[in-house]
Amino acid sequence: MSNAEDKPLSLFEKLWRRHVVVAEDSERPAVIYIDLHLIHEVTSPQAFDVLAGKELRVRRPDLTFATLDHSTPTLPADDKGVYPYATPAAAAQVDTLIHNCREHDIPLLGLDDPRRGIVHVIGPELGLTQPGKTIVCGDSHTSTHGAFGALAFGIGTTEVGHVLATQCVLQRRPKSMRVTFTGVLSPGVSAKDMALAMIADVGADGGQGYAIEFAGQAVENLSMEGRMTLCNMSIEAGARFGMIAPDATTFEWLEGREQAPSGDKWDTCVADWSTLPSEQDAVFDKEVRIDASAIPPMITYGVSPDAAAAVDGRAPRPVSDAEKHASEYMKFEADQPFSAASVDRVFIGSCTNSRLSDLREAANIMRNRKVKEGVIVLVVPGSETIRAAAEAENLHKIFLKAGAEWRRSGCSMCIAMNGDQGAPGELVVSTSNRNFIGRQGRGVRTVLASPATAAASAIEGRIADPRPYLAVAGR
Repeated sequence: MSNAEDKPLSLFEKLWRRHVVVAEDSERPAVIYIDLHLIHEVTSPQAFDVLAGKELRVRRPDLTFATLDHSTPTLPADDKGVYPYATPAAAAQVDTLIHNCREHDIPLLGLDDPRRGIVHVIGPELGLTQPGKTIVCGDSHTSTHGAFGALAFGIGTTEVGHVLATQCVLQRRPKSMRVTFTGVLSPGVSAKDMALAMIADVGADGGQGYAIEFAGQAVENLSMEGRMTLCNMSIEAGARFGMIAPDATTFEWLEGREQAPSGDKWDTCVADWSTLPSEQDAVFDKEVRIDASAIPPMITYGVSPDAAAAVDGRAPRPVSDAEKHASEYMKFEADQPFSAASVDRVFIGSCTNSRLSDLREAANIMRNRKVKEGVIVLVVPGSETIRAAAEAENLHKIFLKAGAEWRRSGCSMCIAMNGDQGAPGELVVSTSNRNFIGRQGRGVRTVLASPATAAASAIEGRIADPRPYLAVAGR
């Protein structure tokens, strides 16, 4: 697939060209057509209010899909069916989305729907997320869907209103970056560690203004769950887009899902999707190469995701004022082994690491072991479908026996909007995507890590390397 000038095209260029309605110029952005608009209760109320004020209807409710995830409690309803919302505002957000979806005929996964879950989990799970699509959501981690070879990106509340009304969005074309992971991962190292290593390499703003395509043997070897984790954290490197070329792994994962094409249409789609990968001589504005075989299990030690290092390393000596401030907040003394830091709470969940494979990874560490006394552990599956699958495998029994809490699906501690949060001063090892000050509660110190590292830290009550546990298990 080449253009008239026979220029080799990248995956991004192909998707961009397919969806341009009006090309950008020096005065205005391009108008981009949107194939799928995902919405949730937090960023949509104001957008619907704007539509109501202008007496507009949602243009394509059939291309819009809603779920409840950010403000929803992860504890069950009481005997009267009342859910324990953290605040009246959280309950109002949920009620408002339910009303707006009913008013505009938008499909919604309600509180008691067995498919409900985090927006970036249920889209792929239902087969709504497909290669070649443009996908937007009022959430920065929409880049997750790029793992399927989609052009997926987060939008603001005003843009949510634009898409609801027009099924299009204004967008400046970004530059392109390819991050190639050479070699293969070592045992005990996962996609989360790849993401943290990449962000540490390019910086928290190294991807700003770029669409990132992940490539290389280590990426090709990842499961779809791992690919979603990697693309999810593109935004933590400053990029709005992260993507991976679709291949046999993608197609196998999608086939047979509720909203995926079927029959002859499936064959037609696969034939089209197979033309999307970047051509051999496609040119990128920036190239980054990372040796995957040299990546260890990673953690963060500061208040930005690019402050990441090997879990068995030591806290670096701060140099800049920002680094000194972060060091004081996190209470990691220079040259102190990370393993010396006591852990108060562990969170296994979020749109980054709450899929079934993530839960299995954590359960393999926690099986026949006990959480360190005094450590609180929340395990929150990414969807009710995942919760049911995990319970069918008895993973929940492993967590409960170890001393962890097993919850209903939702964003939970990732953003601390629904009552799940740490206490001031606590150190939380979290499988989520952001370690900003206050992200998981006022005064909470967040260390980002993989499910395996989080589980090992829960067992030891301190930041812990998961590899010894895997060695014992013979993995």
